[in-house]
Amino acid sequence: MLDLQRLRALHAVSVHGTVGAAAAALGYTSSAVSQQIAKLERETRTVLLEREGRGVRLTDAAHHLVATAQELLAIVERAETELEERRGVPSGRLTVAAFASAARGLMPPVLADLALRHPALDTRLTEIDPHLSVDLVAKGAVDLVVAHDWDIAPLPAPAGVEQAAVGDDLCDLLVPLGHPFAERGTAVRREELGGERWICQPPGRVCHEWLVRTLRAAGHEPDIVHQADENPTLVALVAAGLGVALIPRLGRGPLPDGVVEVPLDPMPVRHLYALWRAGAARRPAIAETVRTLRAHWPAVSAHRPPASRAS
Repeated sequence: MLDLQRLRALHAVSVHGTVGAAAAALGYTSSAVSQQIAKLERETRTVLLEREGRGVRLTDAAHHLVATAQELLAIVERAETELEERRGVPSGRLTVAAFASAARGLMPPVLADLALRHPALDTRLTEIDPHLSVDLVAKGAVDLVVAHDWDIAPLPAPAGVEQAAVGDDLCDLLVPLGHPFAERGTAVRREELGGERWICQPPGRVCHEWLVRTLRAAGHEPDIVHQADENPTLVALVAAGLGVALIPRLGRGPLPDGVVEVPLDPMPVRHLYALWRAGAARRPAIAETVRTLRAHWPAVSAHRPPASRAS
């Protein structure tokens, strides 16, 4: 008899790529995941993981077993959905993945609200880049995703995944004090952005792709001089006078002295979505979490950190 938790551990390694990442997603230790898979190997008398450099790779037999595990986990999810639907209240565990600024600026009040009103619901948050999180929800590794896209870089939803709009997040040009744009008092057009030294996230991130596409569409090849994952680091680099950056408002926090917020014309907008598997759409936990995200968005988006202007 195959153990469902051991199959879940193998499925998680397949989805996340490493034992450590699978353990983090499941809320276990790496050794616990390794033990589960070792027991599964003994039960099936099959080698499932092989060492490859510092990591592991799944054998052909493991890939076949993962396909079966995904079917079984989908059946379990349907059963859990039906039970929760019969109870009529959000309950059980709900795993949520959100990109960094949503995890910082939106999710804390949402999670606190859910915990207060629905004590039977165990919501757990993981911070993951949108490009990765959408694939994880499609594969059943997480239950709900908060992701974003831009007007010229839409985020496709895979087959079997449903989505709902949460809200629109505005983006500003941040420049150091003394920059020609800092005191002009009018919005900057995209055509004026040529020749700037840019600070942005690394390639492969949604914000990076948006910046490159936008500037090229305006006839400029961006000169990207500094790259960092976190928005606070980007803001600090701007404050040091090392370049300019386009940074969304959500989760940005107050700007330090020496950084000036300048509006762009047209104003860049990124769209926030909640995504979940179609098979889980009837779960009260999914519906209530989406409703709570939307309910908190007006207050979160209305919070506009004041621009700092050092005298």
